[in-house]
Amino acid sequence: MNIIKSTSTFSFYTLISRISGYFRDILIAIFLGSGPIADAFFVAFRIPNTFRRIFGEGSFNAAFVPSYAKELTKSKKNSENFANKVFSLLTFSLLGLLILIELFMPLFVSLIAPGFKSDPEKFVLATDLTRITFPFILFISLASFFSAILNSHNKFAAASAAPIILNIVLIITLLCSKYLDDNLVIYMSYGVSIAGFIQMIFLILVLKKIYKPHFKVNLSIDNKTKRFFKKLLPSIFSSGVTQINILIGTIIASFQAGAVSYLYYADRIYQINLAIAGIAIGTVILPKLSSYIAQKKLKDIDLIQNKSLELSLFLSLPAMAGLLIASEEIVSSLFGYGSFNKEGVENSAKALFYFALGLPAFSLIKILSNFVFARDNTKIPFYFSLISVIINASISIYYFRDFGFIVIPIATSISSWINALLLYYYLNHKKFFKVSLSLIFQFFKISFSVLLMALFLFNSINFFSVQLEYDSDFKVIYLLLLVITSAIIYFAISLFTKAFKLSDIKIRY
Repeated sequence: MNIIKSTSTFSFYTLISRISGYFRDILIAIFLGSGPIADAFFVAFRIPNTFRRIFGEGSFNAAFVPSYAKELTKSKKNSENFANKVFSLLTFSLLGLLILIELFMPLFVSLIAPGFKSDPEKFVLATDLTRITFPFILFISLASFFSAILNSHNKFAAASAAPIILNIVLIITLLCSKYLDDNLVIYMSYGVSIAGFIQMIFLILVLKKIYKPHFKVNLSIDNKTKRFFKKLLPSIFSSGVTQINILIGTIIASFQAGAVSYLYYADRIYQINLAIAGIAIGTVILPKLSSYIAQKKLKDIDLIQNKSLELSLFLSLPAMAGLLIASEEIVSSLFGYGSFNKEGVENSAKALFYFALGLPAFSLIKILSNFVFARDNTKIPFYFSLISVIINASISIYYFRDFGFIVIPIATSISSWINALLLYYYLNHKKFFKVSLSLIFQFFKISFSVLLMALFLFNSINFFSVQLEYDSDFKVIYLLLLVITSAIIYFAISLFTKAFKLSDIKIRY
């Protein structure tokens, strides 16, 4: 396996998904803006979307891949039998959860958006929309199961491309908005669930040569299956800690008008880099790292762990610098149209700035937690994630009255850095991971390259300040040119300083 090649494949489709997601969100910003209808839709969309991200960002992989890979080494029949038992039990559990939540949806919405209760009309709308979107959780969870099997066979393209389906369905719905009038959000909600079903069918078709799911009604649960499900819940919590922290932020933000929307738009922007610098790398290395650990290949383990961290820092540090320098210009250029006014841009930009401070930590958590998951341990990352969530919730609740929604991204970044440091301490203490001298040198080279790129971007933003103003018609073109130029400069400096080596592209791990 080649980390850079496999990560590039995963990242390419993920980037297409994020770009199509951007077009989806800019249409939402134009037609819904940041008002009460937008808030109601984002709450209804947040739950299934959080599940999509949690499952899609490696939580299912973390529990499933090591166990499935172990069965695969024994025989194909063993792996298929294990997969079918997991599939059947997972389907039963999800159907039960779906029916339960649908029956008690008003109570569920009051838990995830308690601030909406003061506005009965918004609360009813959010409840109705969430009822429609909630089946997405069933489809996306099963889709993640199929993706995990593909990833176990080192096939990453289809699994990373599947989320594009959701964006396409919602874009088509939004483009038909003039025919839907006041029912737009209703059709968008139906679109979410329909897209989940299509995504699941797509992955089943791609997977048919490797595995065909067989649903077992008379299910006998053996120790292997029990062990998997015991690992699954901790892995969901620990792999999805960033999304869980954001979900908590959404709950708290529901008490401030427009805050849910501000956080949503900011979240959409920094997630683009997180998908590449953290999720893609973590997903790609897990199967091979699990195999090396099982075979006790210490040199290979050390190499793949240090190289994956190096690649993560190479991608996340310049992104952090760019978001800190140009947060308002980015939000304005991407979403500052139609109903999304200047106040919405400024507030979303503030949230983005503080989310950016935690961006490297968000990525490091994805990488470091996989170092633990590969050792068939989901409990330790769970404990650290629980500490992170408690810290995040405590800071957000305590300071929300004084500072409003802006404390939420601050708390998320602080708690994420604590989580990343705890994971590093544990790995280092157990002698599972040691930072190589090469990684230290690379870090300084990367930092130097980022500094020069940041100086260029800062001066360019000031030079083109008029063209990047909220009312400018061509601001997105200027922003795109600045981003592309900054990226070229960063890569050129990195090649000169050897922060990035072309020879690494050919290395197999």
